[in-house]
Amino acid sequence: MGETKTISALVSGGEASAGPPLGPSLGPLGVNVLQVVNTINEKTKDFPGMKVPVKVEVDPETKKFTVEVGIPPTTALIAKEAGITKGSGTAGKDYAGNISMQSIVKIAKMKIDKSYAVELSSVVKEIVGSCVSSGVTVEGKPAKEFYAQLNSGQYQDLIK
Repeated sequence: MGETKTISALVSGGEASAGPPLGPSLGPLGVNVLQVVNTINEKTKDFPGMKVPVKVEVDPETKKFTVEVGIPPTTALIAKEAGITKGSGTAGKDYAGNISMQSIVKIAKMKIDKSYAVELSSVVKEIVGSCVSSGVTVEGKPAKEFYAQLNSGQYQDLIK
């Protein structure tokens, strides 16, 4: 196995194409660009409309490649779960959307491997914090109010 070349890019989930940024980077390596793009789209199809970090490793000698998909940024996952395209530009005054506690736990489970937090409850708190800056309410309440309820142990059954 020769030296592998790694190409990292941010692609729209399920919508990567042979154009930039991937095509021009992969072309010179002699790999089948369409195969790579199809693999990326298959692996990112659960994140439509979101920017997803991908890493493509190519062995220029054998033309074999692997695709590693990262997790979209927390704010993108919050927006997806809240059904909004982007956060509120004036967080704290206007709210762009609402997210359920179940959705927060779902995001926390996706993020726990990449987080420095050890316990799920800590990751849940990080995500509620991101809701504050995105201008997204949690269970219909401003995230700061919800945070207080969380700290009082109100949602412990969901976080186990």
